[in-house]
Amino acid sequence: MTTRRDFLAASAATAVAATPILRAAPAAHLARADHDLILRGGTVFDGGGGEGRELDVGITAGRIAEVAPRITGRGASEIDVRGLAVAPGFVDIHSHADGSLQEDPRAESVIRQGITTIVCGADGSSRAVGSPARPFGAYFDSLDRLRPACNVAAMVGLGSVRGAVVGEDDRPATPDELRTMVAMVERALAEGACGASSGLEYTPGAFASRDELIALCRPLVPLGRVYATHMRNEDDRLLQAIEESIAVAEGARCGLQVSHLKTQGPRNWGVLDTVFARLEGAKARGLDVAFDRYPYLAYATGLTSLFPVWSRDGGTAAFFARLDDPTAAARIRAETLAKIELLGGWDNVQVTSVRAVEDRDAEGARLGQYAARSGTDPYERTVALLRRSEGNVGMVGFAMSEANLERILAHPMGMVCTDGGGFAIDGPTRRGSPHPRGIGSFPRVLGRYVRERGALTLGDAVAKMSAVPAARVRLGDRGRIAVGQAGDVVVFDAATVADVATFEQPFQYPAGIRVVVVNGTVALRDGERAREGTGRALRVG
Repeated sequence: MTTRRDFLAASAATAVAATPILRAAPAAHLARADHDLILRGGTVFDGGGGEGRELDVGITAGRIAEVAPRITGRGASEIDVRGLAVAPGFVDIHSHADGSLQEDPRAESVIRQGITTIVCGADGSSRAVGSPARPFGAYFDSLDRLRPACNVAAMVGLGSVRGAVVGEDDRPATPDELRTMVAMVERALAEGACGASSGLEYTPGAFASRDELIALCRPLVPLGRVYATHMRNEDDRLLQAIEESIAVAEGARCGLQVSHLKTQGPRNWGVLDTVFARLEGAKARGLDVAFDRYPYLAYATGLTSLFPVWSRDGGTAAFFARLDDPTAAARIRAETLAKIELLGGWDNVQVTSVRAVEDRDAEGARLGQYAARSGTDPYERTVALLRRSEGNVGMVGFAMSEANLERILAHPMGMVCTDGGGFAIDGPTRRGSPHPRGIGSFPRVLGRYVRERGALTLGDAVAKMSAVPAARVRLGDRGRIAVGQAGDVVVFDAATVADVATFEQPFQYPAGIRVVVVNGTVALRDGERAREGTGRALRVG
């Protein structure tokens, strides 16, 4: 059996020689090809977490049809992948890449990481909500017509459900409104949503009570689907947020997925042991609990998240009205500056996107430096940016610990996500200065945290990127290299795979991802993309 050490050494030695070659079978043999595609001689990591084995993989009619040390039959196309790793197509359990699919269905930043399936509808926000006006069935049908490069599964966003029924106000739902929301969640799940998500730092999701969340999560239970939560707090009140998340899942009796687990701000880095203990304790009591994380020390969100939730009650217009009220404005400023102190200063906040054309020079800039260039106060400059863009300004905040990140990625409950959007180095989705997690997360785990730092093994990393998240959202035919599984496969060079994008220059594709196959069709080979997408909507039944 080939060991990981032998495999990495062989990969390094054959980095040039192992360039994949796509061979079409001779014309005389096309009619009797045994498989549509055969990947020959790669080291297969099947998603189960173990070491790799040198195997051939045959794909027919979009499914893995044969896995063997040597497939004796022919493929209509064959790719020599000796010296390279062959893994199940990666499943991004927390993605926002669906937001740009209609503009650019190539999903370049997804496919070029080896991601073949994205799970969207995260952080309480989904494009469908289960209402007659926004049904999941129609949303999934639109994806099938679009034929994007990747597969798309979706959760129902409980914040979007609340917004559709209650609106943007900070008040309890009435009994009738709650019944309507529960019915919407039930319909979304019946139409194929793979779970439900909340975003409790965002409005209007932040205005949901614990009892409301429990009621909305109960429909998940008979279907075995999971509740994913962007918790109410990820810094000074992290432990309280963990306890609330557990209480919601235990109250509803559903599974819990903690989204992008982090300990934000240096003064909170030391609580990770307690966080693990709380989650492990819940698991010991019988709760089905897990979490995910992207491999960067900065998070990305809207710039309004620096401002207290209460100030955003009622929507953007109400927020700006409070900024014009001297009494409210003084309190808002004080609480916002406390948040900035937690992050370590204004230069730990980078602007990623603005709507106002006149402020495009702010994209990619650190707020402290940006304000200093114009001789203005950073807080006032921030408010001005928000006003001119009607609240639509993106940001990155640098506030996390590398040691904690490694422990989160390696933890048995952990899995990998991007929490990123979809974009490309060309075309309509090249805009702003996005967080590099959207284009580099999965290669970064394989390069930095497996190969360079040894935080987890290659087999474990592959499992956390494929079989584990696929099972979490009930995609039973994805995430493994096994007969009968969907033909979603990624081939990469373990000796060279790496993220290339940076916070300063995000529009750079990763290295080392050599071949990506989606539903049996080659979507990427040595940097060359297929002309048409073969992804589809994944409805969970």
